[in-house]
Amino acid sequence: MRIIGHTLGTPEQTLPEALELFASAGLDGAEVIYQNGYRSGLPIGDDAAAAEAARVADDLGVAVVGLAPYTTGLNHEDPAQRRAALDELRSAIDCAHRVGATRIRVYAGSWGADRTDHAGHWERLRSGLSELAPLAADAGVLLCVENHFGTMTQSAKETARLIREVDSPAVRVLYDQANLTFTHDEAWPEALREQGDLIGHVHVKDLVFTDPNAPFVASETARVKADERAVRSRVVGEGIVPWADILQAVEQHGYDDVLSLEYEYRWHPQDLPSPAEGFTRSARALRSLLEEAAGLSPVEVSR
Repeated sequence: MRIIGHTLGTPEQTLPEALELFASAGLDGAEVIYQNGYRSGLPIGDDAAAAEAARVADDLGVAVVGLAPYTTGLNHEDPAQRRAALDELRSAIDCAHRVGATRIRVYAGSWGADRTDHAGHWERLRSGLSELAPLAADAGVLLCVENHFGTMTQSAKETARLIREVDSPAVRVLYDQANLTFTHDEAWPEALREQGDLIGHVHVKDLVFTDPNAPFVASETARVKADERAVRSRVVGEGIVPWADILQAVEQHGYDDVLSLEYEYRWHPQDLPSPAEGFTRSARALRSLLEEAAGLSPVEVSR
């Protein structure tokens, strides 16, 4: 499997600096945030920035493998806002094609306990992904819907249902077991029973609970605010997520591609060592876990 870095972990670096950091950490590529105003991301629709990122990535040998947009408007009841979300994802597909990325993280709209008309929101989400799927397929890109709080696919069960209803090989699951763990949704065996055959991308991160009995609360989609958190972020292998078991099971389900280190330094720098240290340690730990999962000696594992 290829291990890549996520620019969520490099908020203080420019994108070229982040790619250099990933190269120094021995990573194989990058997942890049696709959002205006983020120092370590690609601005929406900026062809020049995309071309420069592709050039730097090629020079460093650290491919841009994925993009991470932040739009949550795919299921919005306002047609103008929904259209803006569709346009942003079309732009992300075009950018992915330009930089050679093969997957795009997708939020499954926006949803919360205070919302109504689940069926209507779900249908707008499903039809939006169905509309985008042929464009992604033509560009050689997977749209990967994340197990993520604040969206309509917080759980593995919901995510699998959506992917099966869209029914396109260009729309897959972005498996994030850490998210499922801190939202108190499926443990990893159940999560993989639900969606293991649908995985197109994997986020890897780790955590510990400060209070494992506290109910999950989040008023935002992209992050959990400090006063709502019942977990702390950790370097991979230093928390409670059993990644050795998960990686072995994921591979048994047929996935042996990209593992993206979603190092949450943008949101929770107080929990984590510096990106240069954290990515290096995370990559080392993840390679060791891959060796453990595969039962191989170190020399049998690439890099």
